[in-house]
Amino acid sequence: MDDKIEEGYGLNPPSGDANVLATMGYKPELKRNYSMIQVFGIAFSIMGLFPSISSSLVYSMPSGPAGMVWGWFVASFCIMMVGLSMAELGSSLPTSGGLYWWTYHFATPKLKRPLCFLVGYSNTLGLTAGIVSIDYGFAQLVLAVAGVATDGEYVATKYTVYGVFAACIISHAIVASLASDGMSKLQTGCIVLNIAIILIAIIALPVGARHNLHDGAYIFGKLENLTTWPTGWTFFLGWLAPIWTIGSFDSCVHMAEEASNATKAVPFGIVSSIGMCWVLGFVINIVLACVMSPDTERILSTPFQQPMAQLIYDCLGKKWTLALMVIIFVLQWTMGLSIVVAASRQSWAFARDGALPFSNFFKVVNTRVSIPVRAVWGNCTLGLVIGCLCMIDAAAAAALFSLAAASNDLAWMTPIACRLIWGYKNFVPGPFYLGSVMSKLVSAFSVLYLCFAICLLMFPLEGPHPDKDNMNYTCVINVAVWAGSLIYYFGWAHKWFEGPQSNLEIEGMEIEGVPQLTKMDQMDQMEPNDKSVE
Repeated sequence: MDDKIEEGYGLNPPSGDANVLATMGYKPELKRNYSMIQVFGIAFSIMGLFPSISSSLVYSMPSGPAGMVWGWFVASFCIMMVGLSMAELGSSLPTSGGLYWWTYHFATPKLKRPLCFLVGYSNTLGLTAGIVSIDYGFAQLVLAVAGVATDGEYVATKYTVYGVFAACIISHAIVASLASDGMSKLQTGCIVLNIAIILIAIIALPVGARHNLHDGAYIFGKLENLTTWPTGWTFFLGWLAPIWTIGSFDSCVHMAEEASNATKAVPFGIVSSIGMCWVLGFVINIVLACVMSPDTERILSTPFQQPMAQLIYDCLGKKWTLALMVIIFVLQWTMGLSIVVAASRQSWAFARDGALPFSNFFKVVNTRVSIPVRAVWGNCTLGLVIGCLCMIDAAAAAALFSLAAASNDLAWMTPIACRLIWGYKNFVPGPFYLGSVMSKLVSAFSVLYLCFAICLLMFPLEGPHPDKDNMNYTCVINVAVWAGSLIYYFGWAHKWFEGPQSNLEIEGMEIEGVPQLTKMDQMDQMEPNDKSVE
């Protein structure tokens, strides 16, 4: 293999994906079954635009119709800036463990290992919490259908919600353990279904509410405040809906080792999925603001326990509501399946680098299906444990949504900041690059926005004087995990964690920026029976 890294290709020699991965120190272990469109599909499927907006209306509606519409637009712009920064990194250095790998690659030497360790754990928590929040949303949607079918008489208990959630997450673990080529083909179907439900909704809802449509002044100018926060801050809290919805574009990074032409597929998937959700989500929110009842409090306190169910019911009646809600929760199920796939690849990559407990167990790839099956079940098992929060109270259950977003925001911010502060001198662009000046401006904006978003996600929704029933426990859980990760590192893991560890021996050459083999790696490679595959 040529030991030169050609300018303009990042770590991407022209001889293919395997050599790209080899220059980062890894051997191929997963089949590259995902096309460029399918990489986009897995992010777009996880975002699941209409189901996600349905699950997160409780965050955007308190600021009124204008808050819903403009909050989505402005927050989506900010998220696109983050996506552009991440797309540059993914184009230059495409690997399943991208976020923590990039952090190690660009950070100053004294901080490489602790920051890499922190980002890896935060990203693992964020993706697992993403599984939980999506599948919890699925359970709420399923039970909302039962509520609509009984005209609001059926009210699910928190234990019923957990039971449906658990059944959903177990079904995802089973299906995600099947052949990877089937999973890649599923993404094409998910794209079609997600766009179809959007088209149905934006046509059917205005037709059903044609005698009660609001005008442009109401849609774009009517701000409300159903919290005890100042109106301006309530508008910002409405950003939580797009922050949670457009919050899985890093899944393209985690699928990098299963993508064909990864240096182009990864940035395409990131930017196109955010762009589609920005535009289509803006349209959906305009339609919802146009058809919604002016009594916003009635929608939020619906006996169906799901604001979107009430909104559709008001427009179309019982039968259409049942039909649309069934389609929505089916799509929500596919969202959960896709994020299980992406989360398992991150956990597998982190285990491959020896950072997770029982890494030797979780780094195994089942060669019969080319899937890290143990990582799939490990993520889902952890998800079942985290999901127990929904059995405590409504406030703890609500923290599931912010927990996923805050964890991922930190994991996204850190490598972008490391490149901005220390790493541009070591950055060799891939095919997707904004140019020297624009790249730095976008990165700086992204870091500032993500700092703001993390703080925003910690605030209680209803007002500045929360009690145990409406407290936002995200600040407690996230800070505990972040502090725990650093305590774990400085107390013990610093003795053995060396950062990303090559599992590929390259003789007679050194590649700048690629972590060298540690003694532990060399000893592992000398063992006669390699247990890294089944």
